[in-house]
Amino acid sequence: MRRIAAWALMGTVWGGLALGALLLVFAWDLPRPEEALETTRRPSVTLEAADGRLLSTSGDLYGDTLRLRDLPVHLPTALLAIEDRRFRQHFGLDPIGLMRAAWVNLTSGRVAQGGSTLTQQLAKNLFLTPERSLRRKVQEAMLALWLESRFTKDQLLEIYLNRVYLGGGAYGVDAAARLYFGVPARRLALWQSAVLVGLPRAPSRLNPRANPQAAAQRGAEVLRAMAATGAITEAQAAAEAERIAFPPRPSRDSGWFADWVNDDLAARFPGSADLTLRTTMDLRVQAMVEARLEALLAGPGAAADVGQGAVIVMDAATGAVRAMAGGRDYRRSSFNRAVSARRQPGSVFKPFVYLAALEHGLHPESTVSDAPITLGRWSPGNGNWRPRGDLPLEEALAHSVNTAAVRVLARAGGAREAAAVARRLGLAGPFPNDATIALGTGEASLLELTAAYAAIANGGMRVVPHGIAAARADRRVLPPGNVAPSRVLAAGDAQAIRRMMEAVVSRGSGRAAAVPGRPAAGKTGTTQDFRDAWFIGFSGGTVIGIWLGNDDATPMEDVRGGTLPARLFHEILEGLPR
Repeated sequence: MRRIAAWALMGTVWGGLALGALLLVFAWDLPRPEEALETTRRPSVTLEAADGRLLSTSGDLYGDTLRLRDLPVHLPTALLAIEDRRFRQHFGLDPIGLMRAAWVNLTSGRVAQGGSTLTQQLAKNLFLTPERSLRRKVQEAMLALWLESRFTKDQLLEIYLNRVYLGGGAYGVDAAARLYFGVPARRLALWQSAVLVGLPRAPSRLNPRANPQAAAQRGAEVLRAMAATGAITEAQAAAEAERIAFPPRPSRDSGWFADWVNDDLAARFPGSADLTLRTTMDLRVQAMVEARLEALLAGPGAAADVGQGAVIVMDAATGAVRAMAGGRDYRRSSFNRAVSARRQPGSVFKPFVYLAALEHGLHPESTVSDAPITLGRWSPGNGNWRPRGDLPLEEALAHSVNTAAVRVLARAGGAREAAAVARRLGLAGPFPNDATIALGTGEASLLELTAAYAAIANGGMRVVPHGIAAARADRRVLPPGNVAPSRVLAAGDAQAIRRMMEAVVSRGSGRAAAVPGRPAAGKTGTTQDFRDAWFIGFSGGTVIGIWLGNDDATPMEDVRGGTLPARLFHEILEGLPR
């Protein structure tokens, strides 16, 4: 017994030392909580159009700092109902909640419930990064215990409600209430409180401006949780859920463009100074682009089951974006289909295949067969094209002959060579490492493709798309940080592929894009089952990229790149100043 007691004592001592050492390892880089509790803010950002007119303002939004007694009772009640019903009973960590969550996740076979307390969430939001790791969870628990020892439960609720990020740049319930509902937090209705406390789960994705439907569904979920705790009746929950409605967001022609420009400002302009940025946007061109896109979608587009579209107008020499329509209506959906959507490019990828062939010694006059071809189990079709035998490369590209493109790919060195050309011009991929790449089975965004075509239009110089022309901070002029164009194509190859793409518009698949008196070049693209239709082209020093399709990738009614997209290119080019 003495031996057992001695071993137990030694185990306790060494175990305590090991635990202490382990906690020191986890705690060595903990932030100083007192400093993190101080309010911080991002700088405000003012965006101006190319002519100096105001586009938008943004920055961290903080409302009034409120005490619990200043808020409607249903606001903290809703928060505890959905996030932490045992908040008043636990000490910062909730073993019962952890066991309940573990049981629910085990029985459901998936992570259906979390075990974090509201105090742990506050610790993560105030002090830590969103990284998912054991180290972060241990630090979160340590900070939660510190918070519970330092503040009362009511004070913790007040800190949370005044500091939690709720999307749209808004920190705290007062700023979010003013942003989303136009009222101070003191005057929130029950359903509005439910919507707000439902946002911390995914504030950027669930907030009413980004996704009104998801915000309403989450608010209804919070109301049901309140009914489950007895805070309100089920009838009240149902009635309040019916009241959920959001005021329309003010229309902004610059919406998608402003979101894109603001996306990486923290990295480009570090520091806390307020910024004023002169952008590259031409408001007149932007308004014209959106009007013509909507007219097409509302008319012939609706008849052909086309639900969405995206357009980019870019300066070929510099990559400056003059206009950007990321969809049909920014107020209904701020998702930027011009920048964030990655889809199969179809035949608008073929110029990169033909460029690889030119770099391997072929010429626009070199010939290629358009006869049927089979590679393994794959036999690319040619649509309505009737085989003519050997064609000049220029004619094969002009009429977008698939079998000819596959043969050109083989003569250009294969899929890796074509992918290398595409990457050199700015496409990120991924690309398949087989012959299907010749028909555009990789992935690309409209912005990438438009910038890649700019290199063809400007004689072989790669441009990086940008939206900032000049920057000022506290009356100091800052460099905008744009990347200078760099040569990626031999001038002769760029001139040859441009000539071939002019044939697309003059006598090939893109004839609908032609505007009398304005020489143009471009390429049509259509993916399988008419899921995507593209036209990307250029005239003078301007590149115009167009995509039409549906967000859920449902097929359109025989919409090809040479039909509605080419027609929209024609209409936009007509509206641009000569």
